[in-house]
Amino acid sequence: MKSLPDRTDVLVVGAGPAGATTSLFLEQKGLDHLVIDQSEFPRDKICGDALSGKVIDVLARLDPQLVSEMEGLSQEFLPCYGITFVAPNGTELSIPFRTKVADRLTAAGFISPRLDFDAFLVSKIHPERLRTSCKLVSVNGSGLAANALGVDSTATKGEEHQVVVEYQGTRRTIRARYLVGCEGERSLVAKELAGYVKDKNHYCAALRAYYTGVTGCHPDNYIELHFLKDILPGYLWIFPMSNGRFNVGIGMASHRIAQRKVNLKTAFEKAISEIPALRERFAQAQPLTPLQGWGLPLGSKRFPLSGKGFLLVGDSGSLIDPFTGEGIGNAMKAGYHAAEHLALSLQNGRRDAPWMLSYDQRVYRDLGGELQIGKTLQQLTNYPRLFDFVVGKAARNRELRNLISSMFDDISLRNRLRNPFFYLRLLLSRD
Repeated sequence: MKSLPDRTDVLVVGAGPAGATTSLFLEQKGLDHLVIDQSEFPRDKICGDALSGKVIDVLARLDPQLVSEMEGLSQEFLPCYGITFVAPNGTELSIPFRTKVADRLTAAGFISPRLDFDAFLVSKIHPERLRTSCKLVSVNGSGLAANALGVDSTATKGEEHQVVVEYQGTRRTIRARYLVGCEGERSLVAKELAGYVKDKNHYCAALRAYYTGVTGCHPDNYIELHFLKDILPGYLWIFPMSNGRFNVGIGMASHRIAQRKVNLKTAFEKAISEIPALRERFAQAQPLTPLQGWGLPLGSKRFPLSGKGFLLVGDSGSLIDPFTGEGIGNAMKAGYHAAEHLALSLQNGRRDAPWMLSYDQRVYRDLGGELQIGKTLQQLTNYPRLFDFVVGKAARNRELRNLISSMFDDISLRNRLRNPFFYLRLLLSRD
């Protein structure tokens, strides 16, 4: 195994899409950094496995060849050309994805197991920058392990973080001027440095299983979101994958689960066995894996993304879309912004909290509008009849369908969904 450096300018904790993207952009700029992850790759990560157009755009910004390479890996990456919404009353609305990049002959998105996608990204990290099977134990003197090693608990007052990791069977200390938390929803960096505490009002619980034999999917591999009355705000999803597999799961806002005492596993099994349209499609289906659960910290509330000498990227910063549950694209966009901000920070020798706050501003300037619209749409699902009406109207109105299709690319169009007059005009319009 590789040796572990005692010091680095930037320590990135986590090599998932958030950490890998941050590293790749830092490498482009020639900046000294190290990425650590407690796992060896490839490794599975419970997820919906959908890669949106944001993912494609970030990869194209890094290197357009990366997108071409993904297109050539047909066993790992299935192209996706649209999305189907199913309202609580069963009305379906299928929307094709559109891409702004007219000269790129590629699908708007892909579906790929995180086992494959994360390994793909990690393989692009410079080998000297990466240490796997390297577990973060403590930050700046937190915890007994750090104290036993004599780590100064006042380290945040200095110009470097002191981070204890477990690597090659021993515990070591790494000093870093900047720390980037990319560990996901259980981020130790977010907990210790940003004081993050899970807020059930802005959190979602989800279950996922892989299936084979699901029928009735769109020929262009549309992903499906089924908004079932008993699990609102939330949905059941069906995402086609390569080799005849399907990522199938269910997710619901945590505070509603607690209020209604919902058992997600029971709700999932009841849906695919009792709802006629789903029962028919799952008649010959077989699970390949058991249902497995994970949590999603939602971007319906703005959490701090930075502080003195540190940044939070992706799920560590609660950047998941509250309506669609998309996290990968948002994590990769934030990784780009993190690298841009760190380059300026190193150039200017700044790591104070007011300076680092400009990273929050960059991220929320880019993603904040979408997250707010996602919150609005999530709230819309609390009113099943209104949601049924909007989906039904769109299913019958070609102009409205085209508008919604464009909304996936144009944030200004999506802002219409936050305007009450949009629904009034919808009510008065002809089909």
